[in-house]
Amino acid sequence: MAWFRGDRKPSRRAVEDIDLDSLLALVAESHGYACSFAADGGSLSLTAGAGGEILVRLTGLRREAGRRAREDWPTLVSEHLAHAVASVGDVLDACDLDQVRPLLRTRVEAVDEVADLTRVVGRHLNGDLVELLTVGARPVRPEEAGCWPVPSGQALEMAVSNVRRGERLSVEAIQLSGTPVSRLTGRGPSTATHLRWLADYLPVPADGVLAVLPDPYTLLVYPVTGLGAVRAIERLRVHAARTGGLSPQVYWWHEGRLRLIKSDIVLQDGQTRLVVAPPPEFARVLARLAV
Repeated sequence: MAWFRGDRKPSRRAVEDIDLDSLLALVAESHGYACSFAADGGSLSLTAGAGGEILVRLTGLRREAGRRAREDWPTLVSEHLAHAVASVGDVLDACDLDQVRPLLRTRVEAVDEVADLTRVVGRHLNGDLVELLTVGARPVRPEEAGCWPVPSGQALEMAVSNVRRGERLSVEAIQLSGTPVSRLTGRGPSTATHLRWLADYLPVPADGVLAVLPDPYTLLVYPVTGLGAVRAIERLRVHAARTGGLSPQVYWWHEGRLRLIKSDIVLQDGQTRLVVAPPPEFARVLARLAV
């Protein structure tokens, strides 16, 4: 019979790709779809009765599956196919970089507020904040970014450039219990991204600024020019805790980095006080300013 012929060419496809295709077909059929794969394995066509054809891109999914344990594949495949079906009729194809490039933005979120960091594209700003890549208002999924001909880091820089070109923040001086701070406000949820160009909005001293992010649209900053920064930490921390927004903590923006100034509001002997544990670099700045 034909498959016993000695001159038959062996399959050049990786075992992982074959296994993933089998899983894709199984999940598709369980949802009532017939499926067929493109010859190069880059896409999958789903059909169900007279409902038309749904094209599912697979390049990014294959890359993401290669980074994940096999026990994660069923969930990954189910989510990918469900999203493709739900997106039928959408004009925008998130897997097409040429289409989404103008819509790429960044948004800062608290790490604890992101349900699954493996299902988003972004980078850590510090231990408790992450900068997410978004298209429009929603986070980009890894299998979508995996379809693009550029690495995720480059896509994030495209998004950062879009933020800078697309909006200029408004700036106003306000008082927090007698401490003067600057409030920067944007129309979109990418305000924290503008820390990179803070000098375009106000003078930035060599020792940087204190910053709080009460919500994605607002940034409060205080210049570190003297020991008044100690009082400012307290004022900013209390304000951020009251707003209950993006983060209740105070940060130090210096030399392009956002460092956490860990501070806890504690109740002791009937009185509220602030316990601050600054990073060593910031503690050295305060010691120098105290001389």
